[in-house]
Amino acid sequence: MRLGIDFGTSYSAAGAVVGNSVQLLNFGKEKQFRTTAYFQHQLPDPSQFALTPALEAEVDALVRKSRNEQARRVSRASALRARAMQIPEQARRDRELSLIPDVLLRSEAQMQKEAISAVRRGWLEDQVRTSRKSAASLQDAVYGDQAIETYLTEGGGHLVDSPKSMLGFALGNHARAILLRIATYVLEHIRLSAVQQLRSDVRSALIGRPVRFRSSIGDAGGIQALEILREAAAAAGFDEVDFLEEPAAAAMGYHATLAEPARCLVVDIGGGTTDIALANVGGRRRRPDILGAWGEPMGGQDVDLDLSLASFMPLLGKGLSRIPVHIYSDAARVHEVHRQADFMRHDFSRHQQPFARRLGCLQAFGNTVRLNRQVEITKKALSDLNELVVPLDFIEEALVATPTQHALSMAAERYLGVLTALLETARGEMAQGPEVILLTGGMSRAPYVQAAVQAVFPGIAVTKGDPSLGVVTGLAVAANRK
Repeated sequence: MRLGIDFGTSYSAAGAVVGNSVQLLNFGKEKQFRTTAYFQHQLPDPSQFALTPALEAEVDALVRKSRNEQARRVSRASALRARAMQIPEQARRDRELSLIPDVLLRSEAQMQKEAISAVRRGWLEDQVRTSRKSAASLQDAVYGDQAIETYLTEGGGHLVDSPKSMLGFALGNHARAILLRIATYVLEHIRLSAVQQLRSDVRSALIGRPVRFRSSIGDAGGIQALEILREAAAAAGFDEVDFLEEPAAAAMGYHATLAEPARCLVVDIGGGTTDIALANVGGRRRRPDILGAWGEPMGGQDVDLDLSLASFMPLLGKGLSRIPVHIYSDAARVHEVHRQADFMRHDFSRHQQPFARRLGCLQAFGNTVRLNRQVEITKKALSDLNELVVPLDFIEEALVATPTQHALSMAAERYLGVLTALLETARGEMAQGPEVILLTGGMSRAPYVQAAVQAVFPGIAVTKGDPSLGVVTGLAVAANRK
C-alpha cells in the first residue's frame, strides 16, 4: 500500500486509497495534525558550548598537532629545495623546483581558532548522540496542538513548530542533523499511525512538496529540502518515496470528481508557501495534464508576522520607543530558532518603561509561543468579526490588544502583493486562461485572498475545495495511480 502524505508547514495529513475510496488517517479526533512536535528532552543547543578544562586540553592537543605538522611540512619543503639547489644549474630543471610544495604558514591564533572549531563540532556531535540515547521514544513524543499545550504545561523540553519552513535554509551540520531527526519523528509518527489504522505494513509514500520551498540559499534550498525529506522518510521506515507538487496533487483530487473535462487553475495557499498550477482535469484522462506551475515561498505565516507587528507589538513599544524594530520581528518569528535565540539574549533593562518590563515578560518560557497562538487565532477570527479583544495577561495583568478587521487587511497587504504578482505572472504565461478556479489550502478561507484571486481572473467560476484536506486527498489518489 502506498501512502499519500501532506507534510505541511502548519498542518500535516495522510491517506491512502482503500478499495475504491480514499481513507484519510485519524490523528486523535481530526484528519490532520499541527506540524508541531514536543520532545521531553531538550535537543542540543549550540549556544551552550563552553570550553571546560577537559575541552581546553583537547584544544591544546590539536594546536600542538597542527604546530608539529606545520613544522614537518616546512622542514620537508626546505630539504627538497636544498636537494634541488645541489643539482648543477644547467642540469636543474624548473620541474624539480615546481614539485616542491608551498607551505601556507598559519599563526598561533589561526591554529587556536581552528582547534576550537573542531572541538566545538565534536562537542555538538556528542550532544546529538547523548540526546538520541536519552530522548523519549516516539510513543512518548507529543504532536499537534497538544504538543504546544504540553510544552507550556511542563515548562521544559523542546518544541519544534513548522520544521518544514526551515528545510531550505542554510544549515550547519548540527542544525541539519537536528532538523533531519525531527522530520524523521514526524514522518514515522505518520507511518506508524497508517500501519495501525490501515492494518498494512506501509513502506511506500508519495509526499507533497511546494513548487518553491522557503529558502535562504535560492534554488539550492529546494534541493536540500528534498534531500532531508528523502533521508527522513528512509529513516522513518519508508523503503520508497516520491514527491509531487502540491497544486498538482490538489488537481488530482479535483480531477477525480469531474465527469466533464475542464481547464482548471489550482490556487493552493498554505502556511508557508503559495502554489499555482494550470491543469486539464476531468473527462476520460487517467490523471490531470499539468500545463504549468508557479510558486512563491510565502503564505499564512507571513500574514501572522505582519499582524503581530502591526497590532500586538506596539503594546510592547514597537514604534513608541527606541528599541530596534528587528527585536520585535525576532520575537514574532517563533519558527526560526536563531531569531528566537537572539531575542531571548537581549537585555531590556535600560530601555523605556513599561515596554522594557513587558518585553522581559515576553522572554519568559513559552510566552513567544503563547503570543504567536493568539495572533493566529486572531487572524482567523477577524475574517468574520470587525474587532476583537485579545487578553495578554501572560505578559501583564489587564493588558489587551484590540486588533480590527481593517488592521488585518493592512497587515495582509504585503502578502497580497506577492499573491497578485504571482497570479499575474501565471496569467501572462498561459496560452489559454482557466475555465474554473479551484481554491485550496488553509489560507484560501480568507475573504481577502478570495477577492485577490477573483480580481486577477474576473468572471471565472471559483470552486472552493476542502481547504485542509484537498491536497492530501489528491496525494492519496495519485499514490494509487503510480
